Amino acid sequence: MELAYIPSPSRGVLHLGPIPLRGYAFCIIIGVFVAVWLGNKRWIARGGRAGTVADIAVWAVPFGLVGGRLYHVITDYELYFSEGRDWVDAFKVWEGGLGIWGAIALGAVGAWIGCRRRGIPLPAYADAIAPGIALAQAIGRWGNWFNQELYGRPTDLPWALKITSSTDGRIPGTYHPTFLYESLWCVGVAFLVIWADRRFTLGHGRAFALYVAAYCVGRGWIEYMRVDDAHHILGLRLNDWTALVVFLLAVVYIVVSAKKRPGREAEVEPGAGPEGEGGPEGDGGTEAQADGEAEDKADGEAGDKTDADHEAGDTAEDTAAGRTEDTAAAETDTESDAEDASEASDAKAADRTESAGKKS
Repeated sequence: MELAYIPSPSRGVLHLGPIPLRGYAFCIIIGVFVAVWLGNKRWIARGGRAGTVADIAVWAVPFGLVGGRLYHVITDYELYFSEGRDWVDAFKVWEGGLGIWGAIALGAVGAWIGCRRRGIPLPAYADAIAPGIALAQAIGRWGNWFNQELYGRPTDLPWALKITSSTDGRIPGTYHPTFLYESLWCVGVAFLVIWADRRFTLGHGRAFALYVAAYCVGRGWIEYMRVDDAHHILGLRLNDWTALVVFLLAVVYIVVSAKKRPGREAEVEPGAGPEGEGGPEGDGGTEAQADGEAEDKADGEAGDKTDADHEAGDTAEDTAAGRTEDTAAAETDTESDAEDASEASDAKAADRTESAGKKS
């Protein structure tokens, strides 16, 4: 009776004419798109602009790919530089071999450059992108399925992975599908970070640190199950030691950061409107709005000045008219007074004449 198992693909490459479509690379590309998509939604929810995550990813992704490859080549140098090996194979990324530790480390350098150019705090960006990175890892791990690599110990479990053509010389058979274990674990880590971020309002890089710590826990026991060749230190695989050290650093960061900088950043992207209004296209709208407001303000000031000039002119005219009327009235009063004085003088002269006549 044949046991149930997960079949491996007969080949990891499909040819579209002269163009090879490699399953490993295809999984990585899909993972990157998912990470950027989810990171963009979370960034906008935090008050950032749409499109910022993708702009910074242009820096982070290439750095991450180089870092991941460097970590793999350095820690497994004998695969490329030992006797009988071709060092040119170190550049064949599509054949597998990306260390997540190097990818995250050097990818963070690329993200830092992108954030610095945009005036954005790196910890806030890392918090927004953290669940997306976990999902990208979950998808990317299926590239190992296409390449039939990085599986675990032999097993007869119903979900065992059937290996037909191993690249590391293992006997074909059924093994623990460690790629599937890690993929499912990463999905769980993504949901954990999303839940914890909403529940505890994580900020200042603590959501990203939680992702790192949670991933290291799963990577530790999954790594222990793997049977591919690896360097060992005190009986443990190198990646187990790396997971342990990185886990401790992440936990320490969460504790210290929570004490020194509690809460979440009030502003994640300078100049962004409510709920990420604006964006690369919105910047133009914002500038146009600012120009319009400036023009309105200038028009208003000009209008106020014109009104003031009109009022001043009206006041001057009223004053001049008032002065003219007062002068005319004064002249009229003077003439009346002169007439009254003349009449009074004539009356006195008549009285004197009459008095003189009586005396005579």
